[in-house]
Amino acid sequence: MQIIRFRGENSKPQLAARTTEGQLYKLPFKDFIDMIECARRKKSTPLTLVKGILRDSLPVGRKLDELECLVPIEAEEVWAAGVTYEKSRDERNYESSGGKSSAATFYDKVYDAKRPEIFFKSTKKRTIGPGETVYLRSDSNWQIPEPELGLVLDHKGEILGYTIGNDMSCRDIEGENPLYLPQAKIWRNSCSIGPAIRLAESVEDPYRFQIICRIYRQHTKVFEESASTSQLKRTYEELCSYLASENMIFDGTVLLTGTCIVPPSDFTLQDGDQVEIEIPGIGILRNPVKSQINQSLEVK
Repeated sequence: MQIIRFRGENSKPQLAARTTEGQLYKLPFKDFIDMIECARRKKSTPLTLVKGILRDSLPVGRKLDELECLVPIEAEEVWAAGVTYEKSRDERNYESSGGKSSAATFYDKVYDAKRPEIFFKSTKKRTIGPGETVYLRSDSNWQIPEPELGLVLDHKGEILGYTIGNDMSCRDIEGENPLYLPQAKIWRNSCSIGPAIRLAESVEDPYRFQIICRIYRQHTKVFEESASTSQLKRTYEELCSYLASENMIFDGTVLLTGTCIVPPSDFTLQDGDQVEIEIPGIGILRNPVKSQINQSLEVK
């Protein structure tokens, strides 16, 4: 079961459920968190609550690609885990060692350490949804998308659902000095999530998600690679427990779980590119890329 938000009547956001058969049903909640809170009051689970509503409802009669989908949840905070895949460790070593891919660094230590790398990624006002533009930093010459599975959490750090995340990254800034990580990861429109939230109860095995990333330039596919969450070094519960330890977690917090899809070392995103991240069972997150950040843009 997928939960989406789309622009409905009078341009107001509308929450909806999408079944495995592809049928859409409107939900009587203002947003995802409102739905979760209702399930708590009723001492129900989110999936049971939604199924009960669908039994007494009629489908919308429109297809998903006919709707203007919005970010599925306006998360107060988005966090991310790093070096959770072997490929990520190797690429971080490559960045920080000046292209000497065999050189070992502190990334090897964190890959094998008990404590994972978890860092702050984005806020509600910095996070965008499907179809919105991701920006490139003007002070970086080596920028890539990082396709990741996102965990949607409750205030206890328990997993409510799964979504797709694009953790935009500046490889040259991070590679120059690890203390530059916030600048390499956080800027306007540097985080995209969507297009849906797959309710956790409806996922048989969350370690069997396939992640596919495609990049298009002038309508030509210039990159495609896929991976599986089965390649994760750490468990979701392990990552969530460290995020929640000694921390305040908000309902709807998103934790991105790391990437193992990295374009070649000579590749960087360019103005006009389009990034497409697909996780079957969740959907396809598409975002155009823009090189110039217009500082006059109003904050969302």
